[in-house]
Amino acid sequence: MTRSSLALARAAALALAAALAAPAAAQPGAAAGAPPAAASPRDAAAPPARAPRVEVRVEPEPEARPFFEAHLPAPLRERGPRGLLWWQWLAMPGVVLVAVTLGSVLGWLTRKGLGHLAARTRTTWDDLLLQRIASPLTALWAVGLVTAMLPWLVLPDGAATVVHHLLRAVAFLVVFWGAYRSVGVAFQAMALAPRTATNPGLAAFLPVGRKIAKAAVVAIGLISVLNELGFQVASLLAGLGIGGIAVAFGAQKTVENLFGSVSIGVDQPFRQGDYVNVEGVTGTVESIGMRSTRIRTLDRTLVTIPNGKLSEMRSETFGARDRIRLSLNLGLSYSTSAAQMREVIRRVDALLRAHPRVHPDGIGVRFTALLDSTLNVEVLAWFQTTDWNEFCEIRTEVLLQIMEAVEGAGSSFAFPTRTVQLVSEGGADPARR
Repeated sequence: MTRSSLALARAAALALAAALAAPAAAQPGAAAGAPPAAASPRDAAAPPARAPRVEVRVEPEPEARPFFEAHLPAPLRERGPRGLLWWQWLAMPGVVLVAVTLGSVLGWLTRKGLGHLAARTRTTWDDLLLQRIASPLTALWAVGLVTAMLPWLVLPDGAATVVHHLLRAVAFLVVFWGAYRSVGVAFQAMALAPRTATNPGLAAFLPVGRKIAKAAVVAIGLISVLNELGFQVASLLAGLGIGGIAVAFGAQKTVENLFGSVSIGVDQPFRQGDYVNVEGVTGTVESIGMRSTRIRTLDRTLVTIPNGKLSEMRSETFGARDRIRLSLNLGLSYSTSAAQMREVIRRVDALLRAHPRVHPDGIGVRFTALLDSTLNVEVLAWFQTTDWNEFCEIRTEVLLQIMEAVEGAGSSFAFPTRTVQLVSEGGADPARR
């Protein structure tokens, strides 16, 4: 038997002897082999002895560091601002640059894949949507890649939390950026829909609705970003609600103009591009905004009218007419005979009915009055056009044909004349003097 085995046996024997001697030591007055004394009531009521507390200290595990950190120069492993190592500060721009580069590639691949799917459809709004969200899609890929590479920097808990909140805020910003661009595509698709073409009221409301939708997206996105950055958005909104009462008194005109724009969009007294006359202001409607409407006059000046006031004004819209009326008076000379007058009326009526752009209903050529120096012939007709420039061209052509008809009938146009007869003082014939 070896020495180690003997030592183990001796230690075991000593431990057994100590265990057997422990009960005897607890009752020193008791004889060996005597039965144990009955416990007194006081001893029975005594609380059991508490076990001694054992403090266990767990040593913290050593922080995992990247494998390349030990190979970096000593200055880069020193602490910099905010408790970060200098190599971590230098690595963060590199991570962002790599993420943006890879995000551009992944965004391009994503657009290619979605583009093949969009090419199979007959609609064009999906192709336009893919084109509009190209930049937000690339930015979203870059944010995702930065989030995936962030553990490689082994940032402290505090710095990692701040960076995560910043990345979430940027992600919200990118998502609402894409939503803002998608709103324009959605309203453009609605403007081209067949239902919109048959519903002028809906078509007129779309520009105002697009602005309201974009404003709502911006407001929700701003609230989401501020909330992610740690601002108390609920308190801010409550403060705005209280302050809104005071602001409302000072913004009555603004609110009135806003509701005026909605009223114009729903009621549709005119649309963008229409030629209108609003209480003496004549021109083309250039834009219908949320606060005012701009009208470009014939002198190329721009007249701005608040929508709240415009909704109560009398407006005349020339763009709603389906044809334009020609109304003129022909002044023939008094040398025109009755037969010539009938021939003029016949020829002018015939050329109007033969013209392809003159509406057959409503044509009127009538001898209306014997004026001081002219025989008046009234001409009425409707041109089948809604474009003013085209109307002017047709009118020029018709007027030239009317001149040819008057000349062909042997008549002529009169001009203001006055016959003056001179009489001598003695009443004699002036020709004899």
